[in-house]
Amino acid sequence: MTASPETTTSTPTPPPAAPGRRRIVIIIVLAAAIVAGVLASRGVFTASTPDNVVSLSGRIEGDDAVVAPRAPGRLLEVRVHEGDLVNAGDVIAVLDDDQLRAREDQARAALEQAEARAKGAQFQIGVLQEQRAQGLLQADQSKVDAAGRVQQAEADIAAAQAQLAQQEAAYRIAKFDEDAYVRLAESGAVSERQSKQAIATADQQAAAVNAAKKRVDATEGALATAKANLANPGIRAAGIAAIDRQITQQSADVASANAQTAQARAALAEVQANRRDLTVTAPFAGTIVTRAAEPGEVVMAGTPLVTIVDLNRVYLRGFVPEGRIGLVKVGQEARIFLDSSPDQPVAAVVSRIDPQATFTPENTYFQEDRVKQVVGVKLQIKAAAGFAKPGMPADGQILLSSTWPSTSK
Repeated sequence: MTASPETTTSTPTPPPAAPGRRRIVIIIVLAAAIVAGVLASRGVFTASTPDNVVSLSGRIEGDDAVVAPRAPGRLLEVRVHEGDLVNAGDVIAVLDDDQLRAREDQARAALEQAEARAKGAQFQIGVLQEQRAQGLLQADQSKVDAAGRVQQAEADIAAAQAQLAQQEAAYRIAKFDEDAYVRLAESGAVSERQSKQAIATADQQAAAVNAAKKRVDATEGALATAKANLANPGIRAAGIAAIDRQITQQSADVASANAQTAQARAALAEVQANRRDLTVTAPFAGTIVTRAAEPGEVVMAGTPLVTIVDLNRVYLRGFVPEGRIGLVKVGQEARIFLDSSPDQPVAAVVSRIDPQATFTPENTYFQEDRVKQVVGVKLQIKAAAGFAKPGMPADGQILLSSTWPSTSK
């Protein structure tokens, strides 16, 4: 009987790892090391955050202002460059003002003309008012004078008529004597001389009668004139009424001239304001970060010229998980750590908390963190001049109690 050969059982040896798989493992290890280093530098693998501190990360931001002209025109000069420091009111740019200067001269001429018209009308009113006062005085005086002259004329008529009657009576006696002496002279009873004397006396008395009649006529004419003067007060009243109408017209002219003056003054003020708008000034103190226009360009109203940021009022914009936002309040003390100086905290204060939550910003690297809701917080830096600048990444801590923990970050 032939013995069968002995059967030997052995464990199979695994095949050596493929070079490609080894390379993938090395890459994964290196990537994990890099991520670990990054997270460690951001404080993920540092000591746990104390309960009285809320940590957040974000970047430094600042409220900037785009400076633009309020009127269109051609840029004569832009006096600032990027990086320049400006104070509030400093001239940023100057636009051409030739057209507005001509309009200002025209508006000033219109204003002067309207003011001259108003002054002329006002002066004329003064003259008319003086004439009216004199007319009233003369009307009163003429009324008294006319009445007195009528009375005087009536008295003169009465005296003239009495004298006429007396002269006529004397004439009748003289005429009788004339007739008697003529007959007596013819009969020889009296001398011829006495007859002639009687005739002369009668002639004289006839002349006296004629003179008395003329005196009566003259006094009657004076009475008529005096009575006519009684109408002078009415005539003067009509003249005063005409003066009043002229004063009313001049007053209307003054009102119209004053309205034109106000309109011209408003037009001049508008043109001057437009000219001032051609000088663009800094609204606040800050740093020029962009310059978007150059001299010689024609810009429209609202065209950005420069952008200004106040580097003394920058802040950290970050996000706090919704679960811890209830612990954060406006006014709480905070501090910020800049990557450029991680060991020197910068004092800050909570100045704003967003009114509603939002999802984690898009630059979150982990899928599980992107579905979390957070609330935006603004930490206003108290003294950041020369240190914090917009765009810099930074970490922040909000103090919930009265004392900062002993750990730095």
